[in-house]
This record gives sequence, C-alpha cells and structure tokens, in this order.
Amino acid sequence: MKPGIHPDYREVVFVDVSNNFSFKTRSTIATKEKIKWEDGQEYPLAKVETSSESHPFYTGTQKIMDTAGRVEKFRQKFGSKAVAKATGDGVAKTAEKKAAAKVAKTTEKPVAKKVAAKKPA
Repeated sequence: MKPGIHPDYREVVFVDVSNNFSFKTRSTIATKEKIKWEDGQEYPLAKVETSSESHPFYTGTQKIMDTAGRVEKFRQKFGSKAVAKATGDGVAKTAEKKAAAKVAKTTEKPVAKKVAAKKPA
C-alpha cells in the first residue's frame, strides 16, 4: 500500500445513544471525542442512533404490517382493472375493442383530400 493515501484504520468505540450500549471494533471513522474503555485504554468515540441492541429487526419488536389491508388498498385504487387482468378478461376485452375499432374504421366514409392549387409563377 502507498503510504499517506489511506485513512487510519484503528480501534474505535461505538456508543448507541438510545440505550447506552457500547462496543469496540475497528474502523476508519474520524472522531473528535475519546472514551476510556474497560481495558483502561483510551479510544476514539463514535455515537450512533441505532445498533443491533436497539434496532427493531434484531430485538424482535418489529411490527408486522397487515397484508390484507394492503390488498384492500390496492383493490380500491385499481378496482376492476386488476381483477380483469388477473382473470384474463382484460385480454378478451382488449381484443373486442380492437375488433370494434377496426369495423368502425372500415365503415367510415373516406375523407377527400383537398389539393392545393398551384399559383402560376
């Protein structure tokens, strides 16, 4: 490794400010504060808001969302479109609409094009 271009990789104490849980690990984080650790040595201190001690996923206090509520919200928002697509009715209706449009197009009277008269030069 080239000297002088890499950050200082050292032991740092991280403190979870929500429950005062602390742990020591190695990091390159830049800190201004220091703390005296259990072994009697002084280490740089980094304060964090969430750690494995306070995060809901790790503590088991994670809330489970009501999936039925999400399904009902989806149905209210998209209504029969989603049901038709899921059952395959949407494809049939689209084919019917295309056929009706084709029939309507062939029965229309052709529009005569106007030819612009050229002015003599």
